[in-house]
Amino acid sequence: MSCDYIDPDLRRLFDFQHGLATNKQLRPFGYSPRRIQHLVESGQWTSVLHGVQSSTNGPLNRAMILEAALLFGGGETYLSHRTAAEEWGLTHIESELPVHITVRYGRSSRCQRPTVRPERSPARPVPLGWSTAHPGVIVHRSRAQAHIGVATQPARTSLADTAIDLAVAEPSARDAARSLVRSATACKVSRMELRTRMECRRPRRYVKALSSTLDLLDRGVQSVLEHRYAIEVERAHGLPEARRQSPVLVDGRTHYEDVDYRNCGVALIVRLDGFAFHSSRATALRDRRRGNASELSGNATLVFGWEEVEGASCRTAAEARAILERGGWWGPNPCPRCAPLLTAGG
Repeated sequence: MSCDYIDPDLRRLFDFQHGLATNKQLRPFGYSPRRIQHLVESGQWTSVLHGVQSSTNGPLNRAMILEAALLFGGGETYLSHRTAAEEWGLTHIESELPVHITVRYGRSSRCQRPTVRPERSPARPVPLGWSTAHPGVIVHRSRAQAHIGVATQPARTSLADTAIDLAVAEPSARDAARSLVRSATACKVSRMELRTRMECRRPRRYVKALSSTLDLLDRGVQSVLEHRYAIEVERAHGLPEARRQSPVLVDGRTHYEDVDYRNCGVALIVRLDGFAFHSSRATALRDRRRGNASELSGNATLVFGWEEVEGASCRTAAEARAILERGGWWGPNPCPRCAPLLTAGG
């Protein structure tokens, strides 16, 4: 903090804003551009972003970095996209990445590159090098600004809006679908709220993929692996749509099968093993008991993991199809990748 006298109202402002203030906020307290420049150049203050100053010369913590981005955006600014996702716990924090904010459509705020500042020797005011004071800001604009924010601290887009923005930012429709499934299942984002937000604020891309993903989630898909099986194995290969989360009684307790084709007239259960959920002996025992109960009930059981669903979907579909056809079901296979395999197999 500068040794200059600080007005009590300004001190309260600094306390509320993590030691930060904009040039516009400082002006009523007698801080002209020249005075601010002197405080920054003398090393007493730090210029964090364009028009945003820190009343300390020390490194910024995460709260200060986020606050600086919000102050830079101005009124009605929210943390959004990946930054809001980090704050909601949808993804892990990467402090070196730029801060995403969303401002009202028509606002003139522009993206800011990372801010660097000179490192000075305690004994001499000569710069020793440069360090990053702020990782920068990525600015998004929204016409629905009045409807997407929530009064958290710091302010951010709603959980459902954040999950949708996170999905839309992915490089492909497939990645967008996976992101939405992860948010809805692992992070417990309400499917109803996701659908409501998509209807009120139509995504700028991947609309068909995201809507289809929500339909699958409504039908019982509860993990990214289950979603990929439904898309890559079932739909891509013309298999019938199975029942999801089918209840089964094992040792007096109700458990649920991932994929159950008994609704199609064939006694076939497909279990999807994501391996992350099998770290305990109790879980492994439960799954063995569930598998045995299925066999004793006369159901054929297939078990697939990521390798089979993602890396060998054609072979996986062929194995499921073999049992389905043995049980009396038949349907065409539209997968173009399977044709060479069928020809090679004679």
